Amino acid sequence: MTDSIVIAGATGFVGHRLAQRLARRTHDRLDIVGLTRGRREAEGAWTRLVTCDLFSLKDVEAALQGARFAVYLVHSMLPSARLVQGKFADLDLICADNFGRAAKTAGVEQIIYLGGIIPRTTQAESLSAHLASRLEVETALAAHGVPVTTLRAGMVIGPGGSSFEILLRLVRRLPVMITPRWCDHLCQPIDLDTVTQLIDLVIGRASCHGQTYDIGGPDTLSYRDMLARVGELTGKPRRTFRFPLFTPRLSRLWVSLITGAPRALVAPLIESLHHDMVCSDRRLQALADLPGLAFDDAVTSSLAADQRPAGNAPPQRGPSPPVAYQAAPRTAPTGVRSVQRIPLPAGRDAEWAAHEYMRWLPRGAWPLLRVEVDAERSCSFFLAGSHRPLLVLTFAPDRSTADRQLFYVTGGALALPTKRGRLELRVAPDGEHLLTAIHEFSPRLPWWLYRGTQALVHRWVMASFGAHLARQPR
Repeated sequence: MTDSIVIAGATGFVGHRLAQRLARRTHDRLDIVGLTRGRREAEGAWTRLVTCDLFSLKDVEAALQGARFAVYLVHSMLPSARLVQGKFADLDLICADNFGRAAKTAGVEQIIYLGGIIPRTTQAESLSAHLASRLEVETALAAHGVPVTTLRAGMVIGPGGSSFEILLRLVRRLPVMITPRWCDHLCQPIDLDTVTQLIDLVIGRASCHGQTYDIGGPDTLSYRDMLARVGELTGKPRRTFRFPLFTPRLSRLWVSLITGAPRALVAPLIESLHHDMVCSDRRLQALADLPGLAFDDAVTSSLAADQRPAGNAPPQRGPSPPVAYQAAPRTAPTGVRSVQRIPLPAGRDAEWAAHEYMRWLPRGAWPLLRVEVDAERSCSFFLAGSHRPLLVLTFAPDRSTADRQLFYVTGGALALPTKRGRLELRVAPDGEHLLTAIHEFSPRLPWWLYRGTQALVHRWVMASFGAHLARQPR
């Protein structure tokens, strides 16, 4: 019998290596389905590679249909649309919530999630936005009843890993480094192969359902020590000098400028380095007798893999991906995505919020806009004195539930025709907030004009609605 496993984030460096490992299983056979947002690659050990927008619940439901297990290796720190309004944590939360909902609908038996080590904190300090988001994703994946097994790791050392690549570029490009105080914090990095072995180990193990494990290598080092060790191993020994006044903002700018990594990726990673990323629970590795590689060995292995000729890549299993997927370019993000997290009065759900939104809109958008709402809960936006709608939202009852309400953008002078443009209101897993989101909206206005007008109006309307909800009795 062949079991099906879906890997979300399959084209990332962990997803690639995990698929290769699962394809070499000898005791059973897996149908390995890889999910990717828009990058279709010919090489890989997947049985199938499927394009899936994790922001679309409908897409995720289709992708998980028939799956027994699912692995979640996703983050939203890089842009998913041409214009993105909202914090990466809110974007991550929607994707994880969709995945948990769809897994429940599809009858998935287990979700395996690779998150980040959560350091012990005191009342005087709080988690960085990045680590708090990783913890929130854990909650969202499990919120709909599917058992989740979470592996929490710090830096994963392997070719293509964002944190390790940033470290490597700093060493290669700077003969002398002025380092801020966060470089004295400790980290317990782990090699990529051990990570994939541990993910493989917990797949299908009922004893791991609902469990959370810290995973890390045998060495605990400061970031300053890691910079020095990587310099020695690459034949580029570097000197470092402490500079205690190096602020987080300067650090983000400096790292992004030197490494070429996008600021959207660098910023949350730098914030996370203000904690010691050290394991407090390695019982899974102890039981499996998988301590991981020493830091020097892990770096050496990663550098060797980076230099391996394409012909020496590990053998792949199964048929090649369909011809339609081969050599397809990675498409640039398009459309608009806008997400806001606003307070939700106690005891209320998304259905109530949608009704309240429709009741509030005609007066809340005045005098800037005139809004008409019909008996079917669809609404049209007009400029004062005009009879031609600027925007038309049509309620989708068949895709809506008490905790998630969906409206499609079906017309208006400011919208290009699209079947996927939509507004949704959903209850966050904490039950205390409402996520309002515009997805895949295609404006008719030129982009420079849209950014300075319509986009700002949308944010103003949603901020005003949030203020309205905050005034409701709690």
